Amino acid sequence: MIELYRDPVYDGATDPLVVIAGPDDWWMFYTQRRATHPDPGPGVAWVHGSRIGVARSADGIRWSYAGTLEPVADGLRLDAGGPPAETDRTHWAPEVVFDGQIWRMYVTEIDGVPDRWPGHARHIVEYRSADLCGWHRIGALTLDSDRVIDAGVARTPDGRWRLWYKDEAAESVTKVAVSDDLATWESEGTAIGGQPHEGPTAFELGGFWWMIVDEWRGMGVYRSGDAISWQRQGGADDVILGAGAVSSPGFGHHGASVRDGTDLWFYFFTHPGVGDEPEGRRCAVLRARLEVRGGELVAVH
Repeated sequence: MIELYRDPVYDGATDPLVVIAGPDDWWMFYTQRRATHPDPGPGVAWVHGSRIGVARSADGIRWSYAGTLEPVADGLRLDAGGPPAETDRTHWAPEVVFDGQIWRMYVTEIDGVPDRWPGHARHIVEYRSADLCGWHRIGALTLDSDRVIDAGVARTPDGRWRLWYKDEAAESVTKVAVSDDLATWESEGTAIGGQPHEGPTAFELGGFWWMIVDEWRGMGVYRSGDAISWQRQGGADDVILGAGAVSSPGFGHHGASVRDGTDLWFYFFTHPGVGDEPEGRRCAVLRARLEVRGGELVAVH
């Protein structure tokens, strides 16, 4: 697989989410990590203080940087320039869906720029947009804890909307909430338990529903007939896009799928560099085509 995109500001494009807004009109939203920031702060501050980066493409392959979503009085607006050198808020892992009338974005927000992992509240916040450029802030969702990140949203076979997310207060498993109208959400508990993971994303392909989660060594895969009850593909150690499966020293991390006609593409990120800062922090976006073969989900390189 070849690299499709590198963030031109800090070379830290992660958690890519791609939507097709119309013919020859592909949009990528991603976490703009501060991988090469000259002075991001101590510890893991470089992973925080991030904006949502935006890139655009006519074919899903050749991408151009479009700017970042910058805070304004009522929400966020696309700014063609780069982010400010200093920020006071963290935005992570955008999920963008079209509900039939408007675009909705569910993004993780953290106040401040933490320099360590534990102890900081994290919320999933909803925004709405008519044009993918200007986003009106609706507010934080009420979920199972205040340590929630990585929203994945889809309309499931029973006609209801479901939102899957990582709950760090529950040993970093995938929880799920359900809604009939995208206005109020009710907890359905744990969707995927077991070993810690993040970045859940769900979709239909080949007569099944699938969920992919990031296990920090490749992607775990789960299958379902109803998008409610899930069974792991293979054994506990089986993953797709693991070590050796991508064209870098690493493996696949947090991504999401987009359907283009009969093709289903999975966009994800990897670390092409090795070593410590800043080389090992740099990130690249790649994609693989997903297919179902013999009842199993495979990533075609």
